[in-house]
Amino acid sequence: MISKISKMIRGTVANKLSSKISASNKPVSRQTYDEVMVPTFAPNAMVPVRGLGLELWDQEGKRYLDFTAGIAVTGLGHCHPAVVEALVEQANTLWHCSNIYTNEPVLQLGRALTEATFADRAFFCNSGAEANEAAFKLARKYAHDKFGPHKSRIVSCLDSFHGRTLFTVSVGGQPKYTEGFAPLPPGITHMRFNDIEAARAAITDDVCAVVVEPVQGEGGVMPARREYLQALRELCDERGALLIFDEVQCGMGRTGHLFAYMGYGVTPDILTTAKSLGNGYPIGAMITTDAVAPTFAPGSHGTTYGGNPLASRVALTVLEIINTPTFLARVQTAGALLLGKLQQIVADYPQVFDHVRGSGLMLGLVMAEGFQGRAKDLSTHAERQGLMVLIAGMNVMRFLPALVLTDADIEEADVLLRRAVEAMLASK
Repeated sequence: MISKISKMIRGTVANKLSSKISASNKPVSRQTYDEVMVPTFAPNAMVPVRGLGLELWDQEGKRYLDFTAGIAVTGLGHCHPAVVEALVEQANTLWHCSNIYTNEPVLQLGRALTEATFADRAFFCNSGAEANEAAFKLARKYAHDKFGPHKSRIVSCLDSFHGRTLFTVSVGGQPKYTEGFAPLPPGITHMRFNDIEAARAAITDDVCAVVVEPVQGEGGVMPARREYLQALRELCDERGALLIFDEVQCGMGRTGHLFAYMGYGVTPDILTTAKSLGNGYPIGAMITTDAVAPTFAPGSHGTTYGGNPLASRVALTVLEIINTPTFLARVQTAGALLLGKLQQIVADYPQVFDHVRGSGLMLGLVMAEGFQGRAKDLSTHAERQGLMVLIAGMNVMRFLPALVLTDADIEEADVLLRRAVEAMLASK
């Protein structure tokens, strides 16, 4: 009897496993997303299947010019040969060994990142949100240990974006991302971006940290003014608060400097980075100074996968490629060329566009008054023409191409974008 039941169970498990294997081999499409995925996103109809450099191909074999870089992630383009080689070599060596041990790639990455920046110490995790979570926890604990529990308030900017965890989304200055998740973590204040007087009013003695994006990404591709960041630095010094720069999107060469703070000449106490750090392989980092880092002792904070050998080896390769004078100079040159093309489009279509703003290869095309709310519409037309672009809100088209783009890529993007504008105007 027991033998018969055992056979029945094994048969049921085998049939279920066979069914799962069969299901995994079935063709998938955009519709499959609606059937099996939690609807946290509403992806476009096109499903990319292959990429090389700035080129992508979809399931139908159509080619696209990618000016999104996976939202500023594939800074070296898709399938960069040196990054692929590093990943494969490390995958055949050691993937993971837990935080009970350290490993050679993460130590090499930590040394390279601190030698290249203001920082003395690095903490590695898996995403920008985790890097910011670590930064906010570190800042609060630093103030608690040094000044007492009364100094705990965090100040950030309206329209900022710092991640999707409950803590980071609360620090972010966009209420649409916190709707329905109350009660939110307390002790957080939002001030107007680029407003020095608002900063003076917000940054008082109970503030433990001020966090700012040197170039706001999701908030509309809005660069900070130099004098604003300088004022934040001075106010933090006066009030005993830490200054945190969120360079998850604008860092890793995106502005033509390894990190944007270098171009501003304003140094933070803590900096966070992710996205392009791994060129698509998940990794994030928080870097800080010897004065702040010891606040975290063993057990204060942690991560299971952060700083694993595979991610660290990939990130080290990316950092070594980007952090050269020649590479960064090319980003500045390409950024100026793309900016010029977009400014000419504004001049040619003043009824559609108002102006261009941004830094390096992080640029935003702002819609004119008569086309407010139609950035997504235009991005859809661009995709139909074979150009992938982003939006930042409903009134800004966002351009974040891979940093390795050529002059020919910029010329092609100009042609395709103009076709998209004409198509949108014809359909109005």
